[in-house]
Amino acid sequence: MAGVVNLQVERAGVPLGPFRASHEECPRMGSLATFHTMNPPAILAVVLLGVVTVFQIALALGAPLGHAAWGGSHEGALPGKLRVASGVTGLVVYPVIGLYVLASAELIEPDWMPGTGKTGMWILAGLFPLGTLANFASRSKRERLWGPVSLIIAVCCGIIAASI
Repeated sequence: MAGVVNLQVERAGVPLGPFRASHEECPRMGSLATFHTMNPPAILAVVLLGVVTVFQIALALGAPLGHAAWGGSHEGALPGKLRVASGVTGLVVYPVIGLYVLASAELIEPDWMPGTGKTGMWILAGLFPLGTLANFASRSKRERLWGPVSLIIAVCCGIIAASI
């Protein structure tokens, strides 16, 4: 029978956890603890969301990257309304999605965000391919580079949802 315990691990007095450990009975070795310190799909999704977040914040601050976003029809800096949209996306939307992914994968404490889990992750796994299609359909070659990023995030969300 398997159970899950939360552990606080320290090294030289510095906290390294908390970690989750599942205890499994093995006929030959007795009780084993397998540490789940990482969830590679969640880590990859959050890193990629971080890259997109930085890009959106750069757009909001006036970086001359308009050709690589929002349809690619703006050379140089984005116009005001799209800069605001990039700001909201970069400061609110993607960070909240990243925290949701981490909470659903139980890499951070999920109690603060209601509704984390399988259904929400499947919704993200279904929404990110829409962004993938929009990126690949863009007239801008540079915006099409975001298609694989969005697709990888979608696959990671699907893997997390299937593992919950």
